[in-house]
Amino acid sequence: MNTRRNFFKWLGVAGGAVAATSVSKVAMAALPEPVLQTKPDTMPPLLPNNGRPYNPVVTLNGWTLPWRMNNGVKEFHLVAEPVVREMAPGFKAHLWGYNGQSPGPTIEVVEGDRVRIFVTNKLGELTSIHWHGQRLPNGMDGVTGLNQPGIPPGKTFVYEFVARRPGTFMYHPHADEMVQMAMGMMGFWVTHPKNRNPLIDEVDRDFCFLLASYDIDPGSYTPKIMTMLDFNLWAWNSRIFPGIDSLNVRHMDKVRLRVGNLTMTNHPIHLHGHEFQVTGTDGGPTPKSTRRYEVTEDIAVGQMRQLEFLADEEGDWAFHCHKSHHTMNAMGHDVPTMIGVDHTGVASKINKLIPDYMVMGERGMKDMTEMEMPLPDNTAAMMTGQGPFGSVGMGGMFSVVKVRRDQKPGDYSDPGWFKHPPGTVAYEFTGSLPDPARFKSEGRSAMPVAKPTAQVEVQIRKPPGGHAGHH
Repeated sequence: MNTRRNFFKWLGVAGGAVAATSVSKVAMAALPEPVLQTKPDTMPPLLPNNGRPYNPVVTLNGWTLPWRMNNGVKEFHLVAEPVVREMAPGFKAHLWGYNGQSPGPTIEVVEGDRVRIFVTNKLGELTSIHWHGQRLPNGMDGVTGLNQPGIPPGKTFVYEFVARRPGTFMYHPHADEMVQMAMGMMGFWVTHPKNRNPLIDEVDRDFCFLLASYDIDPGSYTPKIMTMLDFNLWAWNSRIFPGIDSLNVRHMDKVRLRVGNLTMTNHPIHLHGHEFQVTGTDGGPTPKSTRRYEVTEDIAVGQMRQLEFLADEEGDWAFHCHKSHHTMNAMGHDVPTMIGVDHTGVASKINKLIPDYMVMGERGMKDMTEMEMPLPDNTAAMMTGQGPFGSVGMGGMFSVVKVRRDQKPGDYSDPGWFKHPPGTVAYEFTGSLPDPARFKSEGRSAMPVAKPTAQVEVQIRKPPGGHAGHH
């Protein structure tokens, strides 16, 4: 008997393009077992053991959701629920997510796959899932009230559609969106091409992650959902540096980076040491005639960018958002600038009242990374992370692409710090400095400013009748 017909018989509805509908007790007995993951590590790629083969992605500090085949349909089970996400070592946040984590697991399918996703709501309010960028029946688009009723707490709904085109997509709620997305409800979706596509190249390594932002007060656990712009934590897959894993690749690998933005602002994503091309968006692969080499790509809100580069330079290369405040953690934005202010006398007096008081910002903020400054429990340091030459002095949206000749194909383990060949590291100059050369033309402006010969006194005459006479 036709499986699709059985599926809709379970639901008690007719037709193929229907709204996501609550599941009957009969169907509940056939639910795929939900798979949970709570570790914040980058999990190995999930090689497909059935269905069409493909080269799987690696989700940075995340994982891919397993599926089961049911008469030719790929079935997944997502559970919307409160989660505890370790954003960096020693710092955890109480978020909302899917299957134990925020973001939820990546869903990987192949172009042409029939897909069925069971969504169970373990939150305290209605939710739904919008499949961002997908072509699908209107009743499966996931906008609460417009395309479907919201999924009530404790209920399970089903979404079913065909993955019609290859590309990189996202999923997130369209129900109480301001709260639920601010709490971390989001995930990645990758549809691999069914056959060889002239616009989609084969790659050796394929990474994906989502940009997210949070406002969590020092010492607290839960994001402030009403914040619109002034966030203090900028994250990749709800992790902040030094909690973001490095991206470990083999020398001369072709590498693809899939980055989606679900924050409240744009992010110029910058890669050191290499040039990349923008080969895709959530609208699909880009025409080859439009591709250009870049080192920074600005990703706006709600957009996805697919970047590809050849890892032909060995080393540990920084990879980060180029907005300077987005590479810091738990930063207060109302702190006055104290550069150049001598705190000596004041600091000694304050220390008598507050023994742990520290001078901040007198010579810039980098000194903060060297201090053992006491912080409230569950607070991420503003700048941290130790490199081979000392404190990196970064936070937030920052990681490292590690390119190694001896990294084996398919090996994503951290190779440690790069061993620089002799003579290739910047060093201190200890010789004598020559006097600076001076130009003979220095000291005079090419176009001197003309000075008035006499003082001019401005006379003001008010119109009669006051302001009432103005037209």
